Amino acid sequence: MPAAEIRPGQIVELTIDNVAHGGRFVGRYGATETERGRVVFVPDTMPGETVRAQVVEVKKSFASAVALEVLDASADRVEHVWREAAIGRAPAERAGGAEFGHIRLARQRELKQRVIEDALQRTGGITREVAVQAAPGDDARGGLGWRTRTRLHVDDRGRQGPFAPRSHEVVPVTSLPLATQGIQRSAQLDQRLPGVTAVDYVAWGEGEVDVIAMEGAPERGRTDTIVETVGEREFQLDRSGFWQVHREAAGVLTDAVRRVIDTTRVDPAGWSLDLYGGVGLFAATIAETLGERTRVTSVEGDEVATDHASENLAEWLGANAETGRVDRWLRELAGRASQAERERLAHGLIVLDPPRAGAGLEVVEQIAGLEPAQIVYVACDPVALARDAKLLGERGWQLDTLEAFDLFPHTHHVEAVASFRR
Repeated sequence: MPAAEIRPGQIVELTIDNVAHGGRFVGRYGATETERGRVVFVPDTMPGETVRAQVVEVKKSFASAVALEVLDASADRVEHVWREAAIGRAPAERAGGAEFGHIRLARQRELKQRVIEDALQRTGGITREVAVQAAPGDDARGGLGWRTRTRLHVDDRGRQGPFAPRSHEVVPVTSLPLATQGIQRSAQLDQRLPGVTAVDYVAWGEGEVDVIAMEGAPERGRTDTIVETVGEREFQLDRSGFWQVHREAAGVLTDAVRRVIDTTRVDPAGWSLDLYGGVGLFAATIAETLGERTRVTSVEGDEVATDHASENLAEWLGANAETGRVDRWLRELAGRASQAERERLAHGLIVLDPPRAGAGLEVVEQIAGLEPAQIVYVACDPVALARDAKLLGERGWQLDTLEAFDLFPHTHHVEAVASFRR
């Protein structure tokens, strides 16, 4: 068999030399002095390690494998923070959701930095150095106890747990180290939940916890509307609605957005937009930063979230919330906006916080066509950010500032706030 040939089920020894987007690491099989070898993606490892792995899938240009054993460990490897996700368990029995939990916390941030910079360079054609910053309190807690929203799936035997990585097999667990202390106390992980497909544990307010069981079991919780506090401001939202997962994320991100709003370019009397606005978190940030004369519209596809946004923005006469898919709303705006409205939009700010897939071509084109004074992009996926940054660049917008935040310790996820100027 030629050295570079590889097949599913094969046991291989690999030296890991890089990190890839999505929480996987890169080894090469069959490398020689003249050939780099076939790329093999392997989770549960890190650069500098040699591992024994089993190939599970082979594609034309790469293969995927699962790590079985670490033969030569990195100095940055630590005992996994979640014993039920550790490499000592069989791959199918490892809990998903803490794929960096075996890596020293500071090294995790270095790897996330590499992923962002590589995505910007490869996908966006942008060279930029960016440090990934810790959220307040995370270092003291070892990156634990931050998750205020945890979803566990339930198998056909009623057992609770996350899915195994890249699988829909439920892994029953007895601990949730990334969850807040309130959730850890409230989650009865040994309780069987027959007829239920999933259960959400939601910590809010002063440590209150709701348990929301789906399909087949009554929901139990204090109220349909909860209140989250950011600084001195309160936000209403549905208890099963979207809110930032990390206990400090809303504050960290609003502070970052506030820092980059260029008040020398953005006119409070203009018309600013908060796209994918949720319950109005960033619309409120815009209004607080620009002042009481601010005109800002939050656009959100979820009608319940929009209703809450209207309440949360009620103190500003120039603020409102509208329900609609962002691409359709922008398309309709382009067709109906008067010349006076276009002039106000040209003096305003656009903040967008798209889902993990990013904004995409149509939304970017619509945003660029409005010619706002500034664009601020809140990103939860480095590759999507890089792709949209390239699209903006092709339309005359330059990446101005970029900050990154480790709001998902012990996972591969990372958040960023980027500002763009013409």
